[in-house]
Amino acid sequence: MKPILLQGHERSITQIKYNREGDLLFTVAKDPTVNTGTPSIVLTGSADNSCRLWDCETGKQLALLKTNSAVRTCGFDFGAVVLSVGAEIFITPEPAQPAEGDNLTLVVSGLSGEVLAYNWYAGPSLSLAYLLASYIISTGEETPGPAHTGREAVRPDGSLDIQGALPGHSSTYILQTFNRQFQTEVGYGHVKVYEILTQPVVMANNSMALVEHRDTLRLLCSSPSPAEARWFFNGQVIRLGLSPDGRTLTRQGIRREEAGTYQCEVWNPVSVSRSEPVNLTIYYGPERVAIFQDSIARTGCTIKVDFNTSLTLWCTSRSCPAPEYVWAFNGRALKNSQDHFNITSMTASQEGTYTCIVKNSKTLISGSASVVVKLSAAAVAMMIVPVPTKPTEGQDVTLTVPGYPKDMLVYAWYRGPASEPNRLLSQLPSGNWIAGPAHTGREVGFANCSLMVQKLNLTDAGRYTLKTVTLQGKTETLEVELQVARECVEGGVAWRGGGGASFSVSLLPRMRNNATFLNLNLAQAEHGAGEAMGRTRVGRGDLVLYIPDGFLRLLAHPSPIALE
Repeated sequence: MKPILLQGHERSITQIKYNREGDLLFTVAKDPTVNTGTPSIVLTGSADNSCRLWDCETGKQLALLKTNSAVRTCGFDFGAVVLSVGAEIFITPEPAQPAEGDNLTLVVSGLSGEVLAYNWYAGPSLSLAYLLASYIISTGEETPGPAHTGREAVRPDGSLDIQGALPGHSSTYILQTFNRQFQTEVGYGHVKVYEILTQPVVMANNSMALVEHRDTLRLLCSSPSPAEARWFFNGQVIRLGLSPDGRTLTRQGIRREEAGTYQCEVWNPVSVSRSEPVNLTIYYGPERVAIFQDSIARTGCTIKVDFNTSLTLWCTSRSCPAPEYVWAFNGRALKNSQDHFNITSMTASQEGTYTCIVKNSKTLISGSASVVVKLSAAAVAMMIVPVPTKPTEGQDVTLTVPGYPKDMLVYAWYRGPASEPNRLLSQLPSGNWIAGPAHTGREVGFANCSLMVQKLNLTDAGRYTLKTVTLQGKTETLEVELQVARECVEGGVAWRGGGGASFSVSLLPRMRNNATFLNLNLAQAEHGAGEAMGRTRVGRGDLVLYIPDGFLRLLAHPSPIALE
């Protein structure tokens, strides 16, 4: 409730009223302005030789103070420290807002006439029980009263000193003066001594770890002082969810956004003390369970994997605390409690449905996500295939590589083992190829790893080695034995022996160095021996057979055959 002083009336105040909003209303004469404040006690004076002390919160009259004359002035201190009334007497505290331990002086002004003596009272009335001290000006004699605490002393000018004021010195103070005619004047004031506040403590009605949407947060600001309290969340003032006295903070159906640090603070005009922070944890989830591959969400999708390659599946969710993980393959639990699952070398036996199951041990909520993993279209195993498969000297041959890696970084061909002196050529990441020490000028490389050897000769036969490196750093080495046949023409002779038996000779190569002159000595078991020179007439001239070892084929026929 906020008391409001309505000023500007000529007539004296005789009563207090409330407006519809419950605010306390009263008037003070000869002041056209309207003032507002937040005092807890109000002192009013009137022309009926009386002053009244009021409780602003309830409107209850706390005390009735009688004076010897009409009250002509009424002073209001906006700090709610002192209210004073009287004929001309004003009581002003120094300091204006005294703190516990301060030396306090109630300074008196506005005394009229020749004053002989003072009486100071600490209470709502001029009762002997509230008498602090009596002071005679002429002798300087001070006599303590029943309410004296040993800290009070009266000055000759009527002011009251309080050494090391305590919160217990908060009270209504009354100054009574006596003049030579034994008339008295009275001044009134209310002094509030503020304590130095100790650090409050935040107390929770339950754990500081709560489940979202299920639990209620209730925090109490515990302090021995009745000072006002306020709350802070992550350093920001909270104004909602507070009890009327501000000491209790309540949050129904707590949310994850309310997780953080909480503090309470007690304060008065001279002291502030804030509690140590307490941290609130909110448990939630798991939510939005998903499976990722290479940072791409694949939940509910089919993932195709090349044969013998690797695959890593990652399981993610929103959860506090981090959930427990279980992986299943085709409904069967696997021995894996991590947030990821690895397939190091994909095979047909690993095709199927992979499921990630997550569970929050605090919320007792579970969730899952699945993907289907399948082999890609059957990949051709990498190998080296010569084209043509049986090349002869003088031909071009291409060593093709079906199934070469599509993510290839570099490759190199070698004549024999894979060593630098044997390197024919290499292809760089740029796609260009460079010749090696063994390059003869007849070898050409292609982007698909193939190697073409032009115009073969017999010395090109032998081992060829291919070495590949992929972008992932995987290295593979393949070898092939290249056979090179001598150049040949199709031809042959037929010969009839005695007794009706027939033989044919199929001639493949032409005559070369190291060829052998062929004499055919053929024996017939049935018709006796026969001898023939492998010699026949083909066109013009005679053809003499010179056959290198391994290229003669004798074919027995039931009847003679013609020359091919």
